[in-house]
Order: sequence, then C-alpha cells, then structure tokens
Amino acid sequence: PEQLLRIRFSRNQIAGLWDATRKPVDLARLEPPVIGSFYPDKQEDRVLLRLQDTPPLLVQTLIAVEDQSFFEHHGVNPWAIMRAMVINLYSGHLTQGGSTITQQLAKNFFLSNERTISRKLTELIMAIELELHYSKEQILEAYLNEIWLGQDGNRAIHGFGLASEFYFGRPLKELPPEQIALLVGMVKGASYYNPRRHPERAIERRNVVLAVMAEQGLISQEQRETLRQQELGVNHTAGSVQGMNPAFIQLVRRQLKQEYDEQALRTLGLRIYTTLDPEAQMQAEQAVAKQLPQLEKARKLADATLQAAVIVTEPVSGEVLALVGDREPRFEGFNRALDARRPIGSLVKPAIYLAALEQPHRYGLGTLLEDSPLTLEQAGSPPWSPENYDREYRGLVPLYQALAHSINLPAVRVGLDVGVDHVAATLRRLGGEPPQKPTPALMLGAVDMAPIEVAQMYQTLAAGGFRTPLRAIRGVLDADGRPLARYTLTVQQAAQPAPVFLVTHAMQGTVREGTAASLGKVLPGLQLAGKTGTTNDLRDSWFAGFSANRLAVVWVGRDDNQPTKLTGASGALPIFTQLMRALPQQPRPTEAPDGIEWVGIDPSTGLRATPECPGMVELPYIEGTAPVEWSGCGQSPFGQGVFEESPLNWINN
Repeated sequence: PEQLLRIRFSRNQIAGLWDATRKPVDLARLEPPVIGSFYPDKQEDRVLLRLQDTPPLLVQTLIAVEDQSFFEHHGVNPWAIMRAMVINLYSGHLTQGGSTITQQLAKNFFLSNERTISRKLTELIMAIELELHYSKEQILEAYLNEIWLGQDGNRAIHGFGLASEFYFGRPLKELPPEQIALLVGMVKGASYYNPRRHPERAIERRNVVLAVMAEQGLISQEQRETLRQQELGVNHTAGSVQGMNPAFIQLVRRQLKQEYDEQALRTLGLRIYTTLDPEAQMQAEQAVAKQLPQLEKARKLADATLQAAVIVTEPVSGEVLALVGDREPRFEGFNRALDARRPIGSLVKPAIYLAALEQPHRYGLGTLLEDSPLTLEQAGSPPWSPENYDREYRGLVPLYQALAHSINLPAVRVGLDVGVDHVAATLRRLGGEPPQKPTPALMLGAVDMAPIEVAQMYQTLAAGGFRTPLRAIRGVLDADGRPLARYTLTVQQAAQPAPVFLVTHAMQGTVREGTAASLGKVLPGLQLAGKTGTTNDLRDSWFAGFSANRLAVVWVGRDDNQPTKLTGASGALPIFTQLMRALPQQPRPTEAPDGIEWVGIDPSTGLRATPECPGMVELPYIEGTAPVEWSGCGQSPFGQGVFEESPLNWINN
C-alpha cells in the first residue's frame, strides 16, 4: 500500500525510514522515476491511466465541468445541443458545440477540428455508436488518456497522466485540488489557457472550475476561497523527462527490439524497468562536461572540438548504470557509446596476455620478454616495423611490467608467438569483435570496437572470466502491471579464473605504477585495475578500468578523425578519474582463486628470489608453473643459487 515516508540521509546514504506516525519502517519499495517513453509516429505522448487509478476528484470535476449528464445520456445531450444552437444563432457563427464527453472522444479519435455542420453530424453518429459498443467506464478511461492538453515542440501532450508530469513534475495522484482544477479547465482550450504562456488566463479558468467544484459539493466554499489564492504551481520548464537520457534509451530500445516489435512498443503501454542509476548518469555527464573543455584548452584546440563516450556498468551483473553518447548529453543523434567503432589501441593487450598466460608452462607474470626492434616481412605488403610509444627499448622486461607500462614490442612478440588467430579467438571469447582475417597489427589494437563492446570485453575480465551480456533492462510489465518478461542474469565462462586473475593483477600495476599511476594516487586502496589505450597519431584516447562494483570505459576523440594530441592517460583517464571519485566504490578483493600460489621473483631475471634480493616482488602463478630456479641475488632456502659454477661458489656454500 502507498504511504508517506520520512527518510533521513547521512553522507548520501539512507540512514533511517519512518512512516507518518514516526514508526520505524524496515522495508519500503520506492517506485523508480520515469526516464522516458516511446511514443507513436504522430508524436503523441501519454502516461496511460486506468480509471480505477485516477483520483476520484479529477473524474468528478471533469464530469461536473464538461458533461454533468454523462451517466444518463446515450452519447449526445439534446438539451445541450439546443442551448448551443441558440447561442450560435444569436452570434451568427459556431461558437459552442454542446459536446458530451463521448462526442469529444469521437472527435479526438476520428475527426478533424473544423467547425462545420457536416462534421458535427458525423460526430453525433459516432458518439452514439461508441455508447452502443462500450461502457461508460471504458469511454471515460479512453477520454482521460486521449484528451489533448498541450504541446512540447513537435510532441503532443495527451491525457491527464502526462499533463500532470509535464506541467507540475509529479504524478497525477499527488496533485492538490487547485491543480486538478487547472488541468480540467484546460480541456476547453489547452493553448489558450496554457499556464506557462498565459498565466492570467489560466488562473481565471482555474477559478471558474473551482467555483463549479464548490457548487457541486466537491469542495467547500471555504476551500474554494483558499484555493483561489494559490499560485498555479506550474514548473517553469517542461516537467517531461523525455529526452533526458537519449543515449541510454537508445540502448533500451535496441535491446527491447530483440523481443518486441515497434508496434508493441508504441501501443501496448508497456512499463519497462531499466538498470539506469541516475546518480551514476549525472556524474558521467558532469565528468565529460568539466574535463573536455579543460583538455581542449590545454591542447589549444578550438571549443567543442573533442567528443566523448562513457559507459558505466556493474561488473558482475553486467547491468549498464550510465551511458553518455555525446558531449551534449541531451543530444538525440549519433550515439558514440553504441555506434562509434574506433581502433582500441592498447586496450587489446589484456587479451594478448591472457592468451599467453593460458599456457602457464610457457608464460607467467615474471617471464622476461624482449623489448627490442622488430621487423616483419609481409607477403604483398611492405615490411612492418612496430615501435614503442616512446621510441625507446628496454631489453628484457618481465611480462607484468610490459602490460602495466603498455610497452608495445613485447606484446607484439607474445601475440605472434601464441598466434594471431589465437589472440583473435581470445578477444572474441571476452566479448570483442576481432576482424574476420586478423593480421599482426591486431597486437597493437588495429581493431575497431564501439565503447559498449570494449565494456563487454572488460566486464568479462572484471568478473573473473565469466561473461555476462551487458543489459539495460530488468523487466517488462504490461499496462495492467503484469510481468511480461524478466531479464535474468545469464553467465558464460569465457576463460578460467586463474589466468584471468594473473591478467587483472598486472592491470592493477597499470594503476599502481604504470601508465595510469595518477589514478592510483587519487584513489588508493581500491585495488583498481585498468588499461590505457592510445591509437596512431593520437587520434583516440581510451581508458577502461574497474573496482569491485563499478566498471567504466571512456573514449575521447574527434568526429573528423583528426589527431587529438591526447594519450589514454592524458585524455580519457581524467574523465574516468573524476567519475570514479564521485561513485560509491568497493575495493577489489585481494584473495586469489583456487589454483594460485604466490612466489617471490627477481624481476631482473624472472627467477625465484628471497626477500633479501633487492627489488624482489611477489607474483601470483598458477600452481606448479612458477620458476624452480633461483636468482643469484640471494640465497634460496636450500642454499643454492643459479650462478656460473666456480670454486668460490663451493666455498660460499
């Protein structure tokens, strides 16, 4: 049952619930806010009402003002028609129509607004037909939802349900009597009595309706006098939420079309419950709005040069919490989060290293990789000579550092070793869409993906190798509130948890000491994992990262495909950082999955090391695959090291 609640907040969290009598409430269900609607091609929007859910005062007032004999006549009221005829004869033209509610419904549904005798006769016949085929309650319910009550650009506002939200920003059942009177009064002429454009006319008309309400005993004379003095209470801007989240609603529509045709979406009055988190959406929009102008100023780019896309999800469930497809979040055009397929650059590297670490007897996090010049001969094409971003070479680099610092040449060598097709298959398992005929350039991110595809790929990593399709819908109810569909969680194991854990451990190094080290300083203690991405000539700036409960992907670029002068760390990362600072975060768990052991490693040799070894790091390995040899920088527990054999070694031992 509906009830008033008192809510106490503490640091943006609900700290207590009480009912109107101040009795504590243990559990309450809040109806989620409406974020948008799908409406017919005629651009007619509605919030569908059932008669039993409509405030009785509204129904009583409507009948008292528009058609007092509604429940007695059979579609037409002869006395009202005669009265209108007399007035029209005296005026010399049609000024009144004497229309009943049924006649008005027939006109709105089937006829034009022209004032002619022939049109009026057709209206009378149709009204009688309606009364023969439908009950009074059905006619009244249809009228409540059909009557035109205003215009919002090219969108017509039909019905009292939507009009309440459009003018007052609240559900119809929450309106006080004077606001009900205003809506009923607007039936006579929604444009003429528009409370935003003509408040004086609207007040005058409202007060006429209040007088009728008092005459009919719906309110007392004392109430009438009090309510006459009230302000209109109309929002200065349209209270409709249509267009507030166009990018997210595009995703909802696409997912709905997998099960419902367009006609059903537009006509059945479905209630669609989504995964949108309004707070996350607001923070994502604010991060884009604040950071893009700063990036343009810092890089001496013209205003509005850069564009951005952001997706926020819950890693385990795959629920999409926020989605930004344009730097102007109310823009309903091209949705970059869904449709901007751009090269992903170094965001591909976790897939490369996952393919390698799934061969644990060949690769581990401490495996030394060669960082030196490389040239590949290609049949029918010039030789390919990939380079590191900084044009430097480091010799031998442990795998975990190669990923954390996003060094290109080790990744290319590993990818070529495990096989281009194998890397492409791994990318596909994670949720990406590699080319049908992958080439070695795939190792440097020469694959176009939309931000939502990147989010799917990283969701699989964040969930320990379990891929859950990203979803924007939780359930669908019909117009009567009956469940039609529930979008349950579906999970597919795309990779084993142990090698995924190794990859995400290295990605934590990206945040702790690598290309996203600035993020680790701002948000320490969360064990964030992430990856920067930069494409050729600095055209695309990416960052993808996750905590235990939030995953976000950010893209920054230009629609004309010109260079942005931004890397993943200098462009997308500031947006990601501001966003994640504003969202509630949970640290990623530190416990490893089954089958993982921790081993001390000397990063300069890739071999076992004791704590006495300078620079020793503890790295996770799949059980039974860690190095068995010991580095020469310290003694093993058995007194044996890996050195060149000499008499001096014998003496030392």
